[in-house]
Amino acid sequence: MQTAFNPALPGSGEGVRLFTRTVKHMSGGALAIKIVEPGRVTPTADMLDAVVNGDLEAAFTWSGYAAAKAPVFHVFATVPFGPGPDDMTSWLLEGDGGRIHRAAYEKLGVTGIPCGMQGGKGGGWFRGDVNTVADFKNQRLRYGKMAAEVIARMGATPVPLPPGEFFWKLQQGNVDGGEMSTPAMDAALGFDKLGLPYYMPGWQQPSAVLDFLMRKDRWASLPASLRTQIETACQANIAWMLGRSPSVQSIALEKLKSSGVVVRTWSADVLAAFRKNTDIVLKEQAERDPDFAAALANQQAFVQQAARWRTLSRLP
Repeated sequence: MQTAFNPALPGSGEGVRLFTRTVKHMSGGALAIKIVEPGRVTPTADMLDAVVNGDLEAAFTWSGYAAAKAPVFHVFATVPFGPGPDDMTSWLLEGDGGRIHRAAYEKLGVTGIPCGMQGGKGGGWFRGDVNTVADFKNQRLRYGKMAAEVIARMGATPVPLPPGEFFWKLQQGNVDGGEMSTPAMDAALGFDKLGLPYYMPGWQQPSAVLDFLMRKDRWASLPASLRTQIETACQANIAWMLGRSPSVQSIALEKLKSSGVVVRTWSADVLAAFRKNTDIVLKEQAERDPDFAAALANQQAFVQQAARWRTLSRLP
């Protein structure tokens, strides 16, 4: 099983290791999943094809990579101002999210199981101040997927960069800023050494689903007991990541601050511009793709319903 995440890194990398251990223990050793590090067999963005073609037995990946083939996957990973990890998990497990997710993967020839949950990212690292909408003009910024379309509408130039290149390009001044990952991941990768301000919150990706993929016929050939154990291990992985993230991210943020990182929050004007342009980008994508439109509407309705209960149930 090739993973999209370095197993040595916190968060998603830890989730990969936990998932494989859980499956091995639950199956009594009947199913031992070997972790293959990112890029070892195929580039990370091509893992879905590698599973379909039989070059990989399985993959542990991020839903957003599949959006290049089916835009509906944006709804599970890259919708700016989308649901947080709690609401995303609830939609997957109790709403229609799980059904939509599985059906979309089956159209691509694989069985896809939600197997992890990322919380929000940092909003980005920048070489200069971005306190007004005008500050984005002509900035070369690393943002992915839909967020790239949003910042382009604000006058910035999106620069597609693999994660491994962003640190060095930013340090050298080849890009002016952009997103990397969560505070824990950014701290582990040494971004505090750049001496740059860190903006919050991560409007571009409030949550993201991580997936276990296996070719449909290979999945169907597994005994029902092993399929159930994999699905149960994935649900346990989601619960573990949800519970661990708030503490880990808070500790990492304090570590970054103690290293001299200045943590800033977006101005009200900038956040309003992000949201305004996000609405336009989502509308345009919905007009292009009916599956995306239906999934987004379903998700938004579910989150709005959940918000009513949250408002009533939580103490002020």
